[in-house]
Amino acid sequence: MQNFDVVVIGAGPGGYVAAIRSAQLGFKTAVIEREFLGGVCLNVGCIPSKAMITATHLLHKAQHNFKEMGLNIKGGIDVDMKQLVKWKQSVSDKMSGGVNQLLKGYGVTIIKGDAEFKSSKEISVKSSAGTESVQAKYFVVATGSRPIEIPGFKFDEKDICSSTGALAFDTIPKRVAVIGGGYIGLEISSYLRKLGTEVTVIEAQSALLAGVVDPDCAQIVTRKLTKAGVNVLYGAKAKGQKKVKDGYEVTVEINGKDEVVKCDKILVTVGRRPNGDQANLKAAGIQVDERGFVKVDAQRRTNVSNIFAIGDIAGQPMLAHKASHEGVLVAEVIAGHNRVYDAKTVPAVVFTDPEIAAAGMTEAEAKAKGHTDLLISKFPFAANGRAVSMMETDGFVKMIADKKTHVLLGVHIVGPEASNLISEAVLAIEMGARIEDLALSIHPHPTLGETMMEAAEATLGHAIHIIQKPLKA
Repeated sequence: MQNFDVVVIGAGPGGYVAAIRSAQLGFKTAVIEREFLGGVCLNVGCIPSKAMITATHLLHKAQHNFKEMGLNIKGGIDVDMKQLVKWKQSVSDKMSGGVNQLLKGYGVTIIKGDAEFKSSKEISVKSSAGTESVQAKYFVVATGSRPIEIPGFKFDEKDICSSTGALAFDTIPKRVAVIGGGYIGLEISSYLRKLGTEVTVIEAQSALLAGVVDPDCAQIVTRKLTKAGVNVLYGAKAKGQKKVKDGYEVTVEINGKDEVVKCDKILVTVGRRPNGDQANLKAAGIQVDERGFVKVDAQRRTNVSNIFAIGDIAGQPMLAHKASHEGVLVAEVIAGHNRVYDAKTVPAVVFTDPEIAAAGMTEAEAKAKGHTDLLISKFPFAANGRAVSMMETDGFVKMIADKKTHVLLGVHIVGPEASNLISEAVLAIEMGARIEDLALSIHPHPTLGETMMEAAEATLGHAIHIIQKPLKA
């Protein structure tokens, strides 16, 4: 029997952060992980996918932009897929190894195995070495989520894949059918297409990223995907698949009629489900809702006072940075700090080409919350010197503000480095900044960041580098 002050179940971006902060605060802390430190994000999700996206973005530039820049490559560029996957894995391994060093450096006990609650004060951990019991004053449930499987498409991670399998192809697939046009499906579709794969996206909605991002932003990405040769089937439902001599045939229903999509690999990206059915939460008396999420309050405390839940299992949005924020919060709550989860916005990023990033409200959300009179404007990357010099001019920065107060309500970016630009918007929204605060802050030139300043000026009606009609009084 081992005893701790704090035991964290799951070492993903929420769990390992909670463990480190708990140890920093002087608690005797343990983290339990059944697979790999850093969780899905560091090992088979966010980090490896960004590595593949980065590599193929550079490949695309070399193939399509270098000649215009005067950079001539003699002969073609050969892609060594095995080496690319090996390099991608090395990136993940470095990050996971860094988490291991941090945990050990702060004196966190790492326990490998599968955790199950026996009561609200005790868990059992099963591993290849056997089963051990662990007791703690406080538990933090950070068990994450898993890809949703759909009937007839059971994952083998070789031919019928979740994102995990799609990030580990050792040869470039010739034809891939992607079921689901959400952010995971489109990120992987983008990088596969740049490798030369024929990609067909099977999307149930009438538009890509519907309800996920600002429609104007989604339109830019859709247009570029189409231009790149990605085939998108809208209003389509994948009904089943069968193995044939040269791959697979996926039966797709569109407008009541069946069509067949031929492919070598099938990627299913219809979302993720929380792991509320794991770790025997009921034995501790923890309430789980019908969707599998653990019910928590503003301090991320469950209905059992000494047990907290963070990350994907604690509700939407299911994003790594939200989990990390909650990990710090919970450790500080356990330490007696006066903290609650009160973020005004959780930024979201889609690493397509171009990237999409958002903070705050969409136009529809703003109106639903009583902001009936809005100032909305866009500033295009085509009018930004740095974007032009990068040959990446697709997209814009869109700002939404309350017309009466000029308080910034939302920022939606589609374009180069959107993922890096959005942090300024997060800070502005959290501080309750007005549009003038952004417009009057001097931004360095020539940078992509200037688009934030100019979008604010455009929202006020007087951007310098675009021609605008005067705003109505």
